[in-house]
Amino acid sequence: MIVPLLDLRAQYRQLQNEVDAAVHRVLESSEFIGGRESECLERELAGYLGVTDVVTVNSGTDALVLSLKALGVGSGDEVIVPSFTFFATAAAVSLAGATPKFADCAPDSYNVDISALQKAKGQHTKAVIVVHLFGEPVDLSPIQKWCTEHGLWLIEDAAQAIGARYADQSVGSVGDIGAFSFYPTKNLGAFGDGGAIACRDPAIARCLRQLRNHGRAGRYEHQVIGCNSRLDEIQAAILRAKLPFLDTWNERRRRLAARYQRGLQGTVCRWQTANVQATPVYHQFVIRHPQRDALQAFLTTHGIATAVFYSIPCHLQPALAESHGEVSLQHAERLSEEVLALPIYPELTEEAVDHVTGLVHLFEQQR
Repeated sequence: MIVPLLDLRAQYRQLQNEVDAAVHRVLESSEFIGGRESECLERELAGYLGVTDVVTVNSGTDALVLSLKALGVGSGDEVIVPSFTFFATAAAVSLAGATPKFADCAPDSYNVDISALQKAKGQHTKAVIVVHLFGEPVDLSPIQKWCTEHGLWLIEDAAQAIGARYADQSVGSVGDIGAFSFYPTKNLGAFGDGGAIACRDPAIARCLRQLRNHGRAGRYEHQVIGCNSRLDEIQAAILRAKLPFLDTWNERRRRLAARYQRGLQGTVCRWQTANVQATPVYHQFVIRHPQRDALQAFLTTHGIATAVFYSIPCHLQPALAESHGEVSLQHAERLSEEVLALPIYPELTEEAVDHVTGLVHLFEQQR
């Protein structure tokens, strides 16, 4: 049995009529930038997430960069970020002119916790970015309280977690700002790059709308230095077509993850246990295994696609070696040696999951 890590063609085949109609609608309107589709998507996402405003942008990275700029974070400021995450989270801080300060993962977790953030806080800390990695919500309540007590902005990087919930709130709606990505592989994916920013403060939303559109106040009046970070209408229309299916897809991911967890009982595999207040969405199903590389090679020979997210923690990335080369974060570094993502997507069959878990058992029996 050949099992890909992800099969976007299967999703398109199921939604071909809806997606094709959405694209055709934009082509007929000839509104390709800043039209009705983007406006409707922003309203629909705001309702889905339970926030006052959603501002669409052209990537999840820009969602973070513009969020920091809108909050006044820049030169001389430090922003605490997890080291075990995709590099864009740390890069966004640098692109905004600030300095990333890295926090380690909590023990037996892919995410940071309050104690890790407290250890990372410095004199110039102005904001915290928490990442709901792999669709697993961070334990937000103590972090939000701590940020409020210390006057720190709280930004949720929910690029991998749209639809996940914490204490009956959508992730991305709890902090001051939530940043989302619509990269094609995400749980809600466009057919190209895309992103969005969720917030509750209308003044921040107005600033974000200016920043994404060259700082414009009027047609040729530019009050601030902005950039070109608008979501195009075709992507907005495709996302609108997909959004009504998101909760069903996420529930399917949870069922598949539960099947993986049952099937891997009796192996040495470990995985993060969801917080009791959290409802994850399993953007990835990531296990830890002490013989990760050998297991990955074994699965590859049997037609099972896997991936390592992430093999190098941010604090060890070459781009940051000069400023962070002496930093040591033991949990993040250990995770980078042990994590392995197994196939998970809504169209994946139960038989495929059972086949993968059976191969993991076979691998361990043969060692």
